[in-house]
Parts: sequence; structure tokens; C-alpha cells
Amino acid sequence: MNLRRSTLVALALGLAGGLAGTTAVRAADPVNVYTIWPENYARPMFQEFEKQTGIKVNFLRFSSGEALARVIAEKNNPRIDVLFGGPVETFAAGIKEGIFEPYKSPSFAKLPARFKQADGQWTAIADDPLVFMTNAGFLKENKLKPPASWDDLLNPAYKNMLQMADARTSGTAVTRIFSVLEVNGRDEDKAFAYLKKLRQNVQVYTKSGGGGTLPTGLGQAAGGIFFIVDALETKAKGYDVIISFPKEGIGTSAEAIALIKGAKNPEAGKKLIDFATSAAMQSKLAEFKVNFVPAHPDVQTEASLAEVLKGAKIFPIDDDYAGANRKRIVERWIKEVLPAQ
Repeated sequence: MNLRRSTLVALALGLAGGLAGTTAVRAADPVNVYTIWPENYARPMFQEFEKQTGIKVNFLRFSSGEALARVIAEKNNPRIDVLFGGPVETFAAGIKEGIFEPYKSPSFAKLPARFKQADGQWTAIADDPLVFMTNAGFLKENKLKPPASWDDLLNPAYKNMLQMADARTSGTAVTRIFSVLEVNGRDEDKAFAYLKKLRQNVQVYTKSGGGGTLPTGLGQAAGGIFFIVDALETKAKGYDVIISFPKEGIGTSAEAIALIKGAKNPEAGKKLIDFATSAAMQSKLAEFKVNFVPAHPDVQTEASLAEVLKGAKIFPIDDDYAGANRKRIVERWIKEVLPAQ
């Protein structure tokens, strides 16, 4: 444990800009990772990888926007070997910045086309649909049914009572915005008109995608839009929340992994990618009660998760479209939606 702590500290010092800790970390020949998955999702997987390979994983956790910005800023002197987890549109945007090294794991050929970038610049490790999650007590008190349409979230009863992620930092927010674009036929003006109306009901935009789940569970917020993995974790903790889906449909984003261009330890990075994209790792998702939908076709979705998703209208986010437009769309959201009152 002390060795793990010391290597994490050394990595953190290197990320802060100093090089003094880098040599010490590299001497242990670990794989250095930025994870977009929260630590409680990522750590069990990394521990399993360490157990199977003997390769230590040093990781720091960031929201996807922060992780992407860091990797771009460090592209001439990479501090990590692998970017792990997070919505595929983050990785699509990274391709434009030239930050990934193509690599195809042994599982690559088996994966459906939407779960891999053709050249191997990223590979999916899971799928993660968005959901509406609301506080059951709030619904009862206001005589409301669980929202079943995007327009239901515009109800004045939700004024200043919704929490959802901030697109400046969170991939969850970016997936939400691209979901709104899709249900509006990619008519940007129409989509942004909706987002501005929704803004009136937003209490706060949280830094991370799951930041509003606990306030919703506690009744401090009425609800929000979250990835299913975060919503189901809230429910599993005993909070009285209800998960629902809009009839118009809602987006799902593949969670990806990629090798960093210029990685200091690419061989260890490739082994982590091999592990993360394998059926063996993805079969551990249910065991560790992490409610991602496995990307590998040989792994079945856990029964209770499949039941929640049954009948929901879910569409994949187009990674090429999202990657090409992510920066511009987020900037428009910051300019037009964020300050709206």
C-alpha cells in the first residue's frame, strides 16, 4: 500500500509539471493512466489487471473534459500511457488532436463496428446509456409521473430543481447535448432553444457526470440526466429514486480506451488494453456491481440491468459527428445556455 501511494504521489508531481518524480515511477515499470471512470468503478478492474499480470497501475481520475485537455496539453511529453474509460466522443475529439497511437487488441475483430475506431485509435470497453433519474418523494409531492418525454423536464414544477453535468468538464453533459441534437434531427437552433428552456429548471451544473445523483437521492434536487451506471449505483445505495426514459429516445455512449501516442511504456499500455477489451474483464463488471453494458459480444448484460433497459428507446451517439463538432457545440453551450436565466 505504501509503494502504491508513493508511486501515485510521484505521478501526481510529474503531472503538475516537474520531472523529478517521473524517473522513479518509470523505474517500477508500471502503466500510467488517466481514468474517466470514477475510482470505485476503475479500481477493481485495475486491481484485477495487476493480479493477472503483475503490472502496477498508477492512475489519476478526471472528468472527460479535464482528461482530454490534459492529454492534449501533454502531447509533446506524455505523462501517461493509456486513457481509460469515458464517452467515445471524447476519444473522437482526441483523434483530431493526434494524441492516440493505433492499437488493435486480440478482441478487436470480434467487436461490432460501433465499438471500435477502424484504425484502432480507440476501442470500446462498455456501453453506457443516459437515463432520467428523479426523486420519488418529489414526484409524489408534486403529483407527477416519472418524466417520459424530454418536454416533461420543462415542467415548471422542476424550476431550479434539476442537477446535471457541466459540459465544460463532463462527458456525460456532452452526451446529453448530442442526445438533444439527435432527437431534434440535428437542427442546432431547435436543440439549443430546448436547452435554453431546460436551463430555467437547472439548479446547478455539476463538475462530474454523477455529481447530481446524491443530491437527487437526498431530495435536495428533483432529478437530472445521468449515465445509467451512476443512476443505478444511487438506487443500489437505497435512495428512493426512479429511472425512466424519454419516448423520443436518448443517447448511449460507448466507453473507450486508447493508447497514448509517445507513451513511455507502450507495451504495458497494450496489455491493459488487451485486458480491458477482453470478455474476461467485461464479465467482471457484473461481479463488481458496475452497471455498464459490456461491449464484448461474448458477455451477456447482467439480468437486472437488461430489465431496466427493456423497452427503452436508446440510440448510439455518432462518434464521428460528435468528435467533429464537440468543441464547437460545447463552446456554443457555454455562450448561449450556461448564462441563460
